[in-house]
Amino acid sequence: MIELNHIKNIYFIGIGGIGMSALARYFKFQGKNVAGYDKTSTPLTRTLESEGIQVVYDEAVTSIPESFTHLEGTLVVYTPAIPKEHKQWLYFISREFPLKKRAEVLGLISKGKNTLAVAGTHGKTTTTAILGHLLKETGAPVTGFLGGISEDIQSNLILKGDEVIVVEADEFDRSFMQLAPNIAAITSMDADHLDIYGEKEELEKTFRDFAALIPESGTLFVKNGLPIAGITLGIEDDADYAATDIRIEKGTYHFNLRTPNGIIKNLKFNLPGKHNLLNAITALAMAIQYGSPTDEQLARALYSFKGVRRRFTYKIKTDELVLIDDYAHHPAEIEAVHQAVREMHPGKKVLAVFQPHLFSRTRDFGDDFAKSLAKFDELLLLDIYPAREQPIEGIDSVWLFDQIKMNSKQLITKEQLSEEVKKSDASVIVMMGAGDIGEEVEPLKNILLNEK
Repeated sequence: MIELNHIKNIYFIGIGGIGMSALARYFKFQGKNVAGYDKTSTPLTRTLESEGIQVVYDEAVTSIPESFTHLEGTLVVYTPAIPKEHKQWLYFISREFPLKKRAEVLGLISKGKNTLAVAGTHGKTTTTAILGHLLKETGAPVTGFLGGISEDIQSNLILKGDEVIVVEADEFDRSFMQLAPNIAAITSMDADHLDIYGEKEELEKTFRDFAALIPESGTLFVKNGLPIAGITLGIEDDADYAATDIRIEKGTYHFNLRTPNGIIKNLKFNLPGKHNLLNAITALAMAIQYGSPTDEQLARALYSFKGVRRRFTYKIKTDELVLIDDYAHHPAEIEAVHQAVREMHPGKKVLAVFQPHLFSRTRDFGDDFAKSLAKFDELLLLDIYPAREQPIEGIDSVWLFDQIKMNSKQLITKEQLSEEVKKSDASVIVMMGAGDIGEEVEPLKNILLNEK
């Protein structure tokens, strides 16, 4: 077992990942010597560099800073997405450096600490960010590892003490099995990552294995209706914790929270969509279970939460034009975005721009993608973003495009994006995807604003 106290140097292979970069920041704050490799320079890697963390973009062994080539006192943290022929990976393996996945390191950090973990195929990033915000704002000594950039702190790391750890528990590659949570939530168990799990039943089994990690003295919260035992969470239903008396005023949810111990009245929450409201219910239940005050302090903290970058983020919001950026990359997430758009902008014409993420996910859920995308008024479909995958014969955006039953649809390249968006008379534009579509949003925003 590695003792983190004895580690001086920590090198990250894939440091630019959202979860990896939070760990890198954490260890830098702890006074460790931190550096890492990533394939390309991004806003996130440049932010790390501005914070004094060296990032190299060449996988050659000679690029590794000299102090990280000493076996004694060095730990290498890697992403499971790294190719096994990666030169730096092979170098560290051949010299028998200790190598750990991000999740294993999170497990080491949280060992012996009061740990609150949020799992689920959707919703975990926003829920984790809300939970971390609630604890921070109500005075808890919390460290939070987030899977996205919180708009409140412009970071993916909350540092306000280390007595309680809030962490996003990732089901990809069964990573969350490395954690030891005292309080946990499962927000959803939709089929996903079938390239890892093969069958939906195997994914569900792994969530049950995760639930079994919680000690008898701990607590598991689950979305009402999931096939797993726990304290239930819901909206206007018979769940143990449920939002009731919901109304929307100027884009803000006003609701009461029914709990096993009574009703908390007059809560307000600014993120749109019922899926986000359920994320808020989950975070509130976990915060209450932890021991956060259930009075006006908690209500104020919820109302002040600004959201997570690329989670239904308004880039333009005027009476004439709305531009929304969202990370949605699964049919259930696209459905949730569609519901939120229709609820917040009733009667408006909506153009969706979607970049599929992974060939395997596109193949596994082609029919569901086609149905969810067809609910928008217009669609611009981009090429599949491959991420960690090689192409799959017969699976591409043309294959998906042909399955989508709608009149106003077009297959485009990123180079055509701004021109095609400008041709549309839709007053609401939604950009969706987990690939590099996020890098197109700011340029498009500037073009659209200059057109007005």
